[in-house]
Order: sequence, then C-alpha cells, then structure tokens
Amino acid sequence: MKKLIAVFVLLIIGVNALAQLPDTEFEIDGVTAIVITDPQNDFLSPQGVTWGVVGESVVANNTVENLETLFKIAEDKGIKVFISPHYYYKHDHNWQFEGALEKLMHNINMFDRGDQLNIEGFEGSGADFLERYKKYIDKDFVTVVGPHKVYGPEQNDLSLQLRKQKIDKVILAGMSGNLCVESHMRELIEDGFEVAIVGDATASAIIPGYDGNAAAQTNFRFIASHVYSTKELTDKLNK
Repeated sequence: MKKLIAVFVLLIIGVNALAQLPDTEFEIDGVTAIVITDPQNDFLSPQGVTWGVVGESVVANNTVENLETLFKIAEDKGIKVFISPHYYYKHDHNWQFEGALEKLMHNINMFDRGDQLNIEGFEGSGADFLERYKKYIDKDFVTVVGPHKVYGPEQNDLSLQLRKQKIDKVILAGMSGNLCVESHMRELIEDGFEVAIVGDATASAIIPGYDGNAAAQTNFRFIASHVYSTKELTDKLNK
C-alpha cells in the first residue's frame, strides 16, 4: 500500500512539473533588434477601420503608449528597430480566394494604397503610420521593410534585412497579436531567430465568443523564449 501511495505521489509531482512551462533566458545584446508589425492607423487610431473590434484590447493593454516606449528605449539604447507594415494595393483586390479575415480586410479597405509607386492619399490614411511614431520612424535606427500581405513575413524581406544587419535575436511587438504578431513569431523562430515578445505592446480583436488577445498571450507564452511586459523590458535595458 505504501508503495502504491508513493507511486501515486510521484505521478502527481511529475504531472505538476510538466504543467509548469519553463521560462527560457533571453539575453539582449548587440545582435538583438526590435521588430514592430503594423503600427498603423487602421489598427491603432480610434478612426481606424478596425477600432470597433481591437479598441478594447488596445486600451486595456495600453498598446499605443507601450509601442512608443519601445521606440524611445530603442533610440536611447542604440537598438535597431525594423517595421513590417501591411499594405494592400489595387491589384491585391483581384485575389480569387481569401480566408475569413483577408476577405474582411479587403471588404473594409483596410491598409489600402493605390500601388507601390503611388503615395497619393497615403498621408494620414488608414495604411499610414500612427502620427506619434513618425518622429522615430524617420530616423536612421529604424528600417521599414516591404509589406507583408496576409499575416506572416514569408512574402516580405524582413528576414533578409535582419540577416544583412547580423541580427540573430528579435523582440517582437505590434498589431495584431493573434494574427500578424503571432505569425511573425512563428516564422522568425522557424527561420532560426531567437524571439521574445512584449505582450502588452500588442493587442487583438475581441468579438462575441472570441478573445484574440487571450489566444495571442497564451501562444506567446507557449512558443516565445520570453514574454516581457513593457515595464520589465525597459527596467532590464535601464540597468
């Protein structure tokens, strides 16, 4: 009987141990960059076309202010920032099939621009960067890569630009958490980068029956090397 109880106790301990996710150490050094996805009006401005579904999460996470904090600390500490934006050109509306969110984004003209060579009407549009970020984006420590087209960076030059500047580690933030941020996280990890997330510098759609923010935060914790809060990251960099 004692042996049976001992086995039972060991099984419980083993299950509990497995239930605790390890937190991998993430060292910030000279080969680390910050990557921000979609810091654009359609996601982050109350006038943006998605505000009705992402606004609750943006406000709760303090996302707009936290992203600006990342720009500030990156400039202060000499950390390179890469932006992976989301643009849809006129020819993208000729796609013959789409997933649910792709179809919605096209229907509401999210991130629309005329074409690659045409910036007429771009300034202040939903595809433009949030105004408060432009003073950072215009500086040399920020690289804006080509646009991603669905969610992940497979179709843009983000990995190339990171590799060409000898970046091996990425601190990832931006919009939206359960779509573009998560897709960038997964692809960058598969591409051999070490990835951490700033969880409260993201936000996601919340609609009846579905909480994109909760889904994103869960998967960040399961997959990334570490999930920072903005405060934790800034405190670490200011030591």
